[in-house]
Amino acid sequence: LLPQTWASGINKAGKLALLAWEKETGIKLVQINGQRRYGGPPPGWEGGPPPAGTEVYIARLPQDIYEDTLIPLFQSVGKLYEFRLMMTFSGLNRGFAYARYAAPQDARRAIAILHQFPVRSGCTIIVCRSVQKRELVLSGLAASVSQQELEASLHMVTEGIRSVTLHASPCQSQAKLAVLKYSSHEAAALAKKALMEGNLRFRRAGMRVEWLDPQLKQNLQLCEEEPWPIGAQGGEGLAVPEPLALRPSLHDVLECLNVLCCKHRLRMPVFMTKCVQVKPSGWQQFWYQVVIPGCELPISGFTWIFPDDQGQSEHDKAKVVAALHILQMLGESL
Repeated sequence: LLPQTWASGINKAGKLALLAWEKETGIKLVQINGQRRYGGPPPGWEGGPPPAGTEVYIARLPQDIYEDTLIPLFQSVGKLYEFRLMMTFSGLNRGFAYARYAAPQDARRAIAILHQFPVRSGCTIIVCRSVQKRELVLSGLAASVSQQELEASLHMVTEGIRSVTLHASPCQSQAKLAVLKYSSHEAAALAKKALMEGNLRFRRAGMRVEWLDPQLKQNLQLCEEEPWPIGAQGGEGLAVPEPLALRPSLHDVLECLNVLCCKHRLRMPVFMTKCVQVKPSGWQQFWYQVVIPGCELPISGFTWIFPDDQGQSEHDKAKVVAALHILQMLGESL
């Protein structure tokens, strides 16, 4: 850190307090590519890195809070191996961080004790299990982009990329999306930041970079397996996904979702659905996206709907699938 430059401007008092804390404790923070790191390993650490299941994700941080508050707080529940705070160019934090502990029980204790902890009056944080995501989805690419061109460009601006897969965009005509797989969660997170900052020559208006949602991944694989009849004669069935059995009503699912959102102090979700293709058999593929104010990213996916006489429109059925998806994700991560 450079006291003369970094401590000037926005949140000067908080930055000076952090610098004084570093000097007093002897702790060294290293900032690289938009994240500031302590440890990994910390001083005096012996042996290799901790096993899987030792990292927690921290969200809803006030942007002017720093490691002089956060590291002692998270050290109070277990031995820290590493702490990473995501930073903006102005020197404020980006509202989230990662803490990696020496043992899985320390991570579980951090979640049990510090989830919904009030770091300030009226400001509680989220602490949950960190999901080691390694795949990104790059949407809004021009239809003319080739895999070879995209791979070459990505290798120039990101590191650790393992594979690139191009798909026709299900929700934008004359556009493509790409699934990018990286060697580690950290490599993927740094790549996401670099791509969001526009360091890609294929960037155009409307291009987005997001974590690859498991439902989107499944449905992209499903689209590769074209759901057409697999036999011209006889009693062969259709290679299409099975409809949801006993699909609950939209009203019932939304009631459950609203209760869960209220419990976690999130605002009510906003749904968007769009039919992206219809098969001769009657199956309709819907794209959906749900935005929950208070969550960092919208959640999207695809589902197959078959028209019937159950009293719900196809769009309402797609919203049911989206709501069930959100209920599962909130239940696992919050």
